[in-house]
Amino acid sequence: MMDQAKMIMQLKKAQKELTKLVIEGTAGDGAVVVSVTGELKIKKVTIDPEYVDLDDIGVLERWIEQATREAMTKAQEVAAEKMKPLMGGLGSLGL
Repeated sequence: MMDQAKMIMQLKKAQKELTKLVIEGTAGDGAVVVSVTGELKIKKVTIDPEYVDLDDIGVLERWIEQATREAMTKAQEVAAEKMKPLMGGLGSLGL
């Protein structure tokens, strides 16, 4: 029972750390920066107006998609790495 409590505490601690973690994805040579938390929530989108061509807004849309995809992928990788040591013990918890 004590091992289960310890494992749950470690899991909650790791989840809390992920809420504070911010990962960035970029596209268009830094024209677009998307920041997401370790919980995969978008925190901020920054667009450098110098790179924006209103006559070709499709490029900006693609950059936003690329930067978001990159940030989400990185955040998933970081979260998986942080949770990996804890996942082995979850089987004994019946989860």
